[in-house]
Amino acid sequence: MKGGGCWAAGGAAHARGMTASSQGRARVAAQGNGVDLGLFGPGSVSWRVMADPAFAIGGLRALFLQALYPRAMAGVAQNSDLSAPPWGRLLRTARYVHTVTFGTSEQAQRAAARVRAIHRALWAADPDSGERFRLDDVQALLWVHVVEAESFLSTARRAGLRLSAAEVDRYYGEQVRAAQLVDIDPQLVPATAAQVADYYARMRPQLRLSDQAAHAARFLLWPPMSAKAQLYGARAGWLAVTGTAFGLLPGWARRLYRLPGLPGGDVPPAVTARLLRTAAMTLPTPLRRGSPILQEARARAAAVGYG
Repeated sequence: MKGGGCWAAGGAAHARGMTASSQGRARVAAQGNGVDLGLFGPGSVSWRVMADPAFAIGGLRALFLQALYPRAMAGVAQNSDLSAPPWGRLLRTARYVHTVTFGTSEQAQRAAARVRAIHRALWAADPDSGERFRLDDVQALLWVHVVEAESFLSTARRAGLRLSAAEVDRYYGEQVRAAQLVDIDPQLVPATAAQVADYYARMRPQLRLSDQAAHAARFLLWPPMSAKAQLYGARAGWLAVTGTAFGLLPGWARRLYRLPGLPGGDVPPAVTARLLRTAAMTLPTPLRRGSPILQEARARAAAVGYG
């Protein structure tokens, strides 16, 4: 299968088993009290990664990398207006990820059902073969999933979140559940760090900078802003965040964008990511509570004595 591969079930099962043992206390208490802690729960690595202040940078990094797969990029470009302000799309994506991660099981299933319905209804043409495909094309969905999961994790770690190698593999095992929500066969989903690296190696020959990807990247780096917003420094702030996200891409991905290497290699964007994360962690408590769905999840966890 093009770009695919079947991962050994043992890797995913091992990671999922470790996750279950780490969350046992919360799960038992929650079940006894009728509390739904969602697909992952407060003991999961996914909660730590998705609640990290570097979440937004990781999401932007994912968009730059996802755009390099022409089939996935065509699906987006042919079904949306890339010249429209990106804020709505970015917020909808963040809301979906937080719903799947922190929402109840029912909330996650409902959100995924909406996404599946949209994918089934939309079509695009492959930019190379001209073949018409539906947006629930498994290889495009798998690419989007892996890049998203890897970007949130790698960005958080480079920004300062400490995770062991075992925790990294647990995270990827947990994320198999998120892939299943959009009907990706779990046997196709990389469930360890080694499998993710192997998947990227398989995909790299298929990646390139299409005209659509170049346009999307330019627009993401330099979106339209009102004169008032720019006056108050929004342009400079946005460039700092998106520039950092772009700088955190793998070197091979940056080279596909045909941009010169950064002075100091990967160090400057990692340092900037740490500074932005530290700044976010020093904000007043009301600004550090996270999205409403994250706050609700933490309240449910506290109700069963977790944390």
